[in-house]
Amino acid sequence: MNEEDVNETNPRVADYPIDPQFTGRWSPRAFTGETIPESELRSLFEAARWAPSSFNLQPWRFFYALRGTPAFDTFLGLLSEFNRIWAKNAGALVIIASKTKSVLPGGEKPVPTRTHSFDTGAAWALFALEAHRRGWATHAMGGFDVEGSVPALNMPEDYRPEAAIAVGRKGDPSLLPESMRAREMPNGRNPQSEFTFQGGFPA
Repeated sequence: MNEEDVNETNPRVADYPIDPQFTGRWSPRAFTGETIPESELRSLFEAARWAPSSFNLQPWRFFYALRGTPAFDTFLGLLSEFNRIWAKNAGALVIIASKTKSVLPGGEKPVPTRTHSFDTGAAWALFALEAHRRGWATHAMGGFDVEGSVPALNMPEDYRPEAAIAVGRKGDPSLLPESMRAREMPNGRNPQSEFTFQGGFPA
């Protein structure tokens, strides 16, 4: 997708100068059903691989299923009923987890790490931006069977499921049920005044 295509359909306007990739990326629900080649998905994982993390522990773990494989049905079944309605047309489904314990530099045994979720979120962001750069769309979901995904995907006990992700080619909103079509557009963001505080939170 080129920037002209984005600008024709995207009403987002940044308050300060930034690269167009940040306002151009959004999370559609309409997907065409096109399978994403595993080589393309590997490039998205490669972008995630270079995310920063505390002590360079790299706690992110990506579990994935390509469309057309038996695993895809397993992953789809882990999603909430609402998300299954549209995510069934994704090219791949991903569940991202974080490793909650690691051996710190100089240590001998794994210990709980405070930033595992924070660091994994950074990996997801790079995954999403690389997908957008390559013309793929992503949509992260909190609506999935968090507890059930652990045995279903054979996760070790120190893994924390964080989110499910649909990846695919953006489709026409008409592919969605009528009740979802009105939401199929880029949404806005809160102004910086709501989340930035020079010198501390106002007294």
